[in-house]
Amino acid sequence: MGLAAALLAGWPARAEVRITDDHGVEVRLAQPPQRIVSLLPSLSEAVCELGRCDRLVGVDRYTNWPPMLAAVPRVGGGLDPNIEAIVALRPDVVLLATSSRAIERLRALGLKVVALEPRTHPDVQRVLLTLGALLEVPDAARVWRAIDAGVSAAAQSLPPAARGLRVYMEVSPGPYAAGEASFIGQTLQRLGARNVVPASLGPFPKLNPEFVVRADPDVILVSSRAAEALAQRPGWARLRAVRQGRVCAFDAAQSDVLVRPGPRMAEAARLMADCLARAAAPACPAAGATSAAGGRP
Repeated sequence: MGLAAALLAGWPARAEVRITDDHGVEVRLAQPPQRIVSLLPSLSEAVCELGRCDRLVGVDRYTNWPPMLAAVPRVGGGLDPNIEAIVALRPDVVLLATSSRAIERLRALGLKVVALEPRTHPDVQRVLLTLGALLEVPDAARVWRAIDAGVSAAAQSLPPAARGLRVYMEVSPGPYAAGEASFIGQTLQRLGARNVVPASLGPFPKLNPEFVVRADPDVILVSSRAAEALAQRPGWARLRAVRQGRVCAFDAAQSDVLVRPGPRMAEAARLMADCLARAAAPACPAAGATSAAGGRP
């Protein structure tokens, strides 16, 4: 036996990787994936936070963090991916949301697919551990511990007057709101806020705008783009949050942080906490929107 053969014979065989995705499908790979396509921004961010950013060979059009991913090829969106472009990248595995319509087609083409969709805090923890097992990152739990500690720190930073405020958070036009059952709602709860959108309506329900008028929240969290026309919505000019200037307007980059269930959830909690603290301040402006960036009260 030659030296090379002897060395190979003595080298321990790498164990097969097995995980179960959120559809209950067991995915097996001969070794940890070296070429990954991700079709969900939060999953791309998680892969990077786990130290495997260099293995991403394709991402969806909405992935924009961390900045090093700017040079990675785009392969469409999670709902409308470019199948041909994905196949051409020869991925070992494709990460996507459970709601993606591309799952069966990609599997039919022989690609390994892992469907994951974090919607709550426990989901985020579980997804991080699943990705850690897939990528052979033994200390994946550290990422969740850092997120959890960051959310707790944001909660502890709030003054007593900021607790108990009734909050409405809009995640996209429709309006679609972040309900109590969502990861955003759970963060707000940890910050001591009271969500006007109950868990019974689902994580991110589409609301009748009249629902918000009737709820009359103390504070509104919304994108800066939507905030500009908030008072023009029927009945919304009468809302106490609008009249008293307790509207936190978030720019596009901040909105991305807020709506992605992944490594930047602690940063999201700090943005929310800053909003609540400003809303609780005695000298709240009589009209207009507060600045989420901290440029003005």
